[in-house]
Amino acid sequence: MYKLFINGAFVRSESGRSDLLSEGDAFAANIARASRKDARDAVVAARAGQRAWWKTAPGTRGLVLYRLAEMMEARRTELTERVREGTPCEPAAAAQEVTAAIDRTIWYAGWCDKYAALLSTRNPVGGPHFNFSTPEPTGVVAVLAPDKPVLLGLVSVILPPLAAGNALVVVASEHDPRTAVVFAESVATSDLPAGVVNLLTGSRAEVGPVLAKHMDVNAIAYDGSESTLAAQLEADAAENVKRARPRPARTRDEWFSDEAQSLDEIEAFSEIKTIWHPAGV
Repeated sequence: MYKLFINGAFVRSESGRSDLLSEGDAFAANIARASRKDARDAVVAARAGQRAWWKTAPGTRGLVLYRLAEMMEARRTELTERVREGTPCEPAAAAQEVTAAIDRTIWYAGWCDKYAALLSTRNPVGGPHFNFSTPEPTGVVAVLAPDKPVLLGLVSVILPPLAAGNALVVVASEHDPRTAVVFAESVATSDLPAGVVNLLTGSRAEVGPVLAKHMDVNAIAYDGSESTLAAQLEADAAENVKRARPRPARTRDEWFSDEAQSLDEIEAFSEIKTIWHPAGV
């Protein structure tokens, strides 16, 4: 049984439900199916974890994400096997995806103590004041991961909000969530505080609207090409002026390209706070 990952622990769904995953005609695995209650529990854990994560010094957050990359490297063989089965693809292509996912984790880890300097500004004002704008995290972010690529796509959508100091509730790929669960094992053995990353498996159509309506979720990211679900999530998010961020559809090659990693992805999950301070005081 592949379990949910909530508040730093692997747990069964409170409903006891599971989905059967098959490979052709053969049984592959039982996957826990998250319920509305599981989604709410994950949000509670994320809110508590986000406070600790944001208070962590930016340089230390970067080191923690480097540690996550090390844990992925330690599980390289298992991750490669899961990617190979979940795509499916040749072993060389699976190994290439794992390498790209680890590299992308390191890339975003390096931005943790640098992005604020680029997003911050000193604003000219007509008066005896200093005026500064600085980035802060959005808060709790719900992320609906793409189906493919199963690992690189997952890493590409969760690392930017993590680097910005947010906590996440992630709904894994429906196509084959086993890779996401192995990735969650890397999270569990890294130094990320409990609750910063929470992983739900199951139906996006069931769990996604719950997260979009939840009043303690500050932003939701999803695949904009799934037009019916995307329209529902956008409408549900509008109830509490939640930031809704649809992703463009990408091919496999585009996920591997430099366009899939950028400072803009971190900025999308940051809020800009402006501070006024009297000059000479």
